[in-house]
Amino acid sequence: MKDLQNIKQRFGIIGNDEGLNRAIDIAVQVAPTDLSVLITGESGTGKEVFPQVIHNYSARKHGQYIAVNCGAIPEGTIDSELFGHEKGSFTGATDSRKGYFEVADGGTIFLDEVVELPLSTQVRLLRVLETGEFIRVGSSKVQKTNVRVIAASNVDVTAAINNGRFREDLFYRLNTVPIKMPALRERGDDIFLLFRKFAVDFAEKYRMPAIKIDHDSRNLLLNYSWPGNVRQLKNITEQISIIESEREITASTLKAYLPEYDGVKLPAVIKREDDKNYSSEREILYKILFDMKSDMNDLKKLVYDLIQNGGTETIKERDSRVLKNLFRDSKIDMEEPKQDVGTQVDFPLRKGREDIVDTEEIIEESLSLADNEVEMIKKALEKYSGKRKLAAHELGISERTLYRKIKEYGIEM
Repeated sequence: MKDLQNIKQRFGIIGNDEGLNRAIDIAVQVAPTDLSVLITGESGTGKEVFPQVIHNYSARKHGQYIAVNCGAIPEGTIDSELFGHEKGSFTGATDSRKGYFEVADGGTIFLDEVVELPLSTQVRLLRVLETGEFIRVGSSKVQKTNVRVIAASNVDVTAAINNGRFREDLFYRLNTVPIKMPALRERGDDIFLLFRKFAVDFAEKYRMPAIKIDHDSRNLLLNYSWPGNVRQLKNITEQISIIESEREITASTLKAYLPEYDGVKLPAVIKREDDKNYSSEREILYKILFDMKSDMNDLKKLVYDLIQNGGTETIKERDSRVLKNLFRDSKIDMEEPKQDVGTQVDFPLRKGREDIVDTEEIIEESLSLADNEVEMIKKALEKYSGKRKLAAHELGISERTLYRKIKEYGIEM
């Protein structure tokens, strides 16, 4: 391996963090090959330096090196920029033009913010990576290029794939060798080294004494989250160098330049909107069944009270309202009684103990969860004439889960 300190000095890399040294080591080892490299890390961590390291330690170092910020080029012109275009291929194309892949033949192209590429352009890029072929915009002629592609992203590429923003096959093609850049807050004492380097540089630039920090300020720098990473640290150092007249910076002065300072690096607390969650659809269904069972028990108790008071009972407004609420909570439709309030309703029940026992036997139902689940599924399928999608929506489960339960219980449709 090349001497680590020489590489850092040549490319202006500052720091002794283990993650940073590992990234440099991988870059130097992969440089002599033609493998594609994907560099990931937060914005401002210095990802743009590593493609230069790879290019300069490769056999392509005498070839063209082109850095392209994919997020800064409009979607309508990105294909033309990368692959070129023919005269008259679109409005404003007064001449033929070579694209970056044609100009950098034999060299290296660095695609920064590669996730920002449109999906149509991703297809073209995948073809270049796989076959080395591309076609200019407005042309039908296939051209060849020998270009090494290094890409970088400051967003989670896996999340972009799941959201349909980035092609999975292109990710695997670019991610042949991954390099992960550590965030500044993870680099410990590197923060002080960088601060001191920036302070000296700005002192020379603006011809003034370099600023220094005291012990409390060091702790402040160490505990800050640095969302903008090295770029933010450099910006703050420049601001303090120009604005502050005192050359020794205290913690109170430094704090004024750190936006939304939170004191210490603690994990974020995420508040749930609803503490009740269920690990599976089966548990949701069981909860519905138990709620219905509770409502049915309340209804049984009310009927039993009516029986105890005699075979005939006048339904008052209170009793009518209770019955309606019970049926509504149980998701059972109930017809409005045709009789006016105060009308006597005859219950064809006898006062004998045996009749009461028989009544209890008739309304008694199975307590088996499986039986109740089967019954609910049958009712839902019957309600929607066997349409599983509608039935699944009614039950609050997915159609796939419903299909599995139908097979599991052997329910005939």
